[in-house]
Amino acid sequence: MTHEMPLEGRTALVTGVSRRRGIGFSVARTLASLGASIVIHHFRPHDLDLPWGGDDLDAVRAELTAALTPGARFADASADLSDAGTVPGLLEAATALTGRLDILVCNHAKSGDDGSILDMTPERLDAFWQVNTRSTLLLTAGFAKSRAGAPRGDDQGEARRPGERIGGGKPYAAPTGRVFWMTSGQHLGPMRGEVAYATSKAALAGVTATVAAELLELGVVLNTINPGPVNTGYMDPETSDRPLDEIEQHLATTPFGRVGRPDDPAALIGWLATQDWIVGQVITSDGGFSLA
Repeated sequence: MTHEMPLEGRTALVTGVSRRRGIGFSVARTLASLGASIVIHHFRPHDLDLPWGGDDLDAVRAELTAALTPGARFADASADLSDAGTVPGLLEAATALTGRLDILVCNHAKSGDDGSILDMTPERLDAFWQVNTRSTLLLTAGFAKSRAGAPRGDDQGEARRPGERIGGGKPYAAPTGRVFWMTSGQHLGPMRGEVAYATSKAALAGVTATVAAELLELGVVLNTINPGPVNTGYMDPETSDRPLDEIEQHLATTPFGRVGRPDDPAALIGWLATQDWIVGQVITSDGGFSLA
């Protein structure tokens, strides 16, 4: 591992990478530039249902492959993460690329078909929970179990009691793995018309400290990123799924006068992937949008 390529020899799985304008694509490209081998997950049918549409997956693959450093490898897999049964296979496919999995970035998210509190139904709430929250926790659980051997609390064992610690091998000379979750700005202000989405993301922010503390017993570092509003196509006038007037008026009061670009949260995740001392945090990266 060199200073220029601090992730050389590491393998990262980044979920929700199907559009070159997306955050996941920028995260995968950033980790590749730091030396990591990259496995991306995508589920294109979800994109095709949205106003901003899908992308050319061959172009996505080609650009990420071109970003790899010498010796690094690339693979991709499709999975519908609303189906919990797809999680083990996705983790297995990611590990199979190099025989190891060091970084998990849970970037995937369900968008669209949301509404206000008056529009909530069991089906709508479940759909967002399954994709945004449940699958993130299950991916993280699978990632952790690969480092814990056969811990008590899996499908065949007795669950741990409240307050009981996971047994690990502390102290660790360095993190044994890294996990990144993505939340939203629901704790900083209202997200009108996105009750199901905000609920599913608030759960991840709320449980970050608990899961981070347990993962630390295994040497795994978890941080959660709130990227703020990032234009991945949903704020373009021709493909937006929301009124933009209020956003544009608010931007005029912000110090930089813009929303985020995908490279903004990607740079933060790339930096955190090389650090050891920032753990269990929900970090907002929005250029002051929430402070204006």
